[in-house]
Amino acid sequence: MFDDAIKHRAAAVLQRYRADGLKLATAESCTGGLIAACLTEIAGSSDVVERGFVTYSNEAKSELLGVPPALIADKGAVSAEVAEAMADGALAQSHADAAVSVTGIAGPGGGTAEKPVGLVYLGACRRGGRPRHLRRVFPGDREAVRRAALEEALDLAQDLAQDLAQDLAAALADEVSDRSSGG
Repeated sequence: MFDDAIKHRAAAVLQRYRADGLKLATAESCTGGLIAACLTEIAGSSDVVERGFVTYSNEAKSELLGVPPALIADKGAVSAEVAEAMADGALAQSHADAAVSVTGIAGPGGGTAEKPVGLVYLGACRRGGRPRHLRRVFPGDREAVRRAALEEALDLAQDLAQDLAQDLAAALADEVSDRSSGG
């Protein structure tokens, strides 16, 4: 289903999360579950992939992830704000430590001057952290846009794991310091 290069990237994400004892959730619109499918293509992924949400419609974004309908109406389903709200909502509706989200216009139709075909927003959030986003405009047809969004989401998941590991190391160092100073 997925080529070796993308499976290698997915395996690296799983390995990183597994090593740190972390769980991941996904919230997907234009990728329609590709991120979760790619991760779960790898045997043993169930110890990392906590759950995946396919929220293709605006109603699904609101009902499953808690994205406010007013936010979608004001900013549009394809926006930084909605991507962040999707990632935040995936965390709120799961037991994961981190979540990535994708919303975009894969084409061939649906684009405008302000929001062209290929525009993708990726969201990311870690438990206890603030959501963030990336904006990308990917070239190519629908398949190319979705593939590029998948690759970017895997990279973003890897970055989130690194951030979580650094936070954990800092917290442990603070705890050791507090103990050694009698605090």
